[in-house]
Amino acid sequence: MDPLGARSQFVDIQSLPTWQQQLGEDGDDSLLDQSDGVRSLQAFPSPFPFRSEINRKIILFTGDVALLNCTAVVNTSNESLSDKNPVSDSIHQLAGPELRDELLKLKGCRTGEAKLTKGFNLAARFILHTVGPKYKAKYRTAAESSLYFCYRNIMQLAAEQSMTSVGFCVVTTAKRGYPLEDATHIAFRTVRRFLENYGNCIESVVFAVSELEEPVYRRLLPLYFPRSEPEEKACLPLIPADIGNSEGESVVPERQIRITEKPGSLEDDGEEESLELDLGQVGTHAFAQMEGDVDKQRKQILQGQISEAALQKQHQRNYSRWLGRARAEDLSDIAALKALYQTGVDMCGRTVMVVVGRNIPVTLIDPEKALLYFIHVMDHITVKEYVIVYFHTLTGEHNHLNSDFFRNLYDIVDSKYKRNLKAFYFIHPTFRAKVSTWFFTTFSVSGLKEKVRYLENLHQLFTCIKPEQIDIPPFVLEYDARVRRPNQPRV
Repeated sequence: MDPLGARSQFVDIQSLPTWQQQLGEDGDDSLLDQSDGVRSLQAFPSPFPFRSEINRKIILFTGDVALLNCTAVVNTSNESLSDKNPVSDSIHQLAGPELRDELLKLKGCRTGEAKLTKGFNLAARFILHTVGPKYKAKYRTAAESSLYFCYRNIMQLAAEQSMTSVGFCVVTTAKRGYPLEDATHIAFRTVRRFLENYGNCIESVVFAVSELEEPVYRRLLPLYFPRSEPEEKACLPLIPADIGNSEGESVVPERQIRITEKPGSLEDDGEEESLELDLGQVGTHAFAQMEGDVDKQRKQILQGQISEAALQKQHQRNYSRWLGRARAEDLSDIAALKALYQTGVDMCGRTVMVVVGRNIPVTLIDPEKALLYFIHVMDHITVKEYVIVYFHTLTGEHNHLNSDFFRNLYDIVDSKYKRNLKAFYFIHPTFRAKVSTWFFTTFSVSGLKEKVRYLENLHQLFTCIKPEQIDIPPFVLEYDARVRRPNQPRV
């Protein structure tokens, strides 16, 4: 809309390049340069695939959101809608005193809500007011949920009012303490999911940012709005572990209660096994399973007075907590190492997972985050039979995780990890590595020793896995070719 008397400083969003149009204009091809190194990750479909029709709706604008000539702009404020921040101050200054009078009639706004007023003297016809959460690390889940609803409710209100364009500011303000990068992930995935599911009537979404905020937005936009298939593939390992549900909202496993359809109607002639199966679908937490006193169970474990079934149930609860953390944590830094990935299948049709030892900088990473990433990637793989190929090639001391890490991992993971692991192929092992593995599988863990296979070269590996079914790092291929004896056949 272009109201009479609109000031010359107002910006017509039709004159701004869309995100799709900016492909190749950024002068930053670093993501695309990485695409050669992520071929091994293509087995994972991107949760945010390349869609040009969505990208054409996205605009990144460095400037004042109050200047945008679109259907509505977003104002970030506090619960009384009287916050003093650069975005709100600019909107009030350009809209005029009528806006303040209108806000008094709204009687405030709760965190995560969105409320609508006229735009008054702005070029925008409407203003969508919202209140971002105050961020504290120990209440992170609540803050994420509130921020999600800020963006979701704004998009919902825009769709309900048949608005064609929305100009977003950065909803969280500095005084509310929300980390900019974390907030940006939530903003992008929420807007992306809304446009996918309900965004037919919305033609443009503008992200208006300051010069300080612009680099973060420009760096993260390709993760959620890739502008080409190569960019989609290059960004895949950088996408955080927590991508939310189908609406973009963070998922908290502990809050999910699964109830079967007609849980009380069981077949009269059903056997005890089928009864246990039906009840097993109810949920995995204490309330849904109608379990006894958890504290009492823990005491019995310490005293050795608990049944094997109860012990397994306790282990499952512990694993569920780790899995919940793995899905909620930002593990993009670990994913970027490309140390763990899925490739093809072996001769028996079992999924092949690859671990590249050289890509694990033990001294530079958080072992707990590495453990969380392993759980995040492997949880859905281990529901059926699989094998692991570990490339020990050219590793040094700084690449070797200690036995405590593996013992902790073995103790935490669900039984399906151990049951469905059919082979562990150890490629290019050293004598020291063989000795360490023998001690670990003999004295620290059970049931793993007979699954380890030491393979001195890739030719031996290819008798188990066809070459076209596994993506091997170039340095491994070069090393293997260099050390292979002349009389060994080439594959």
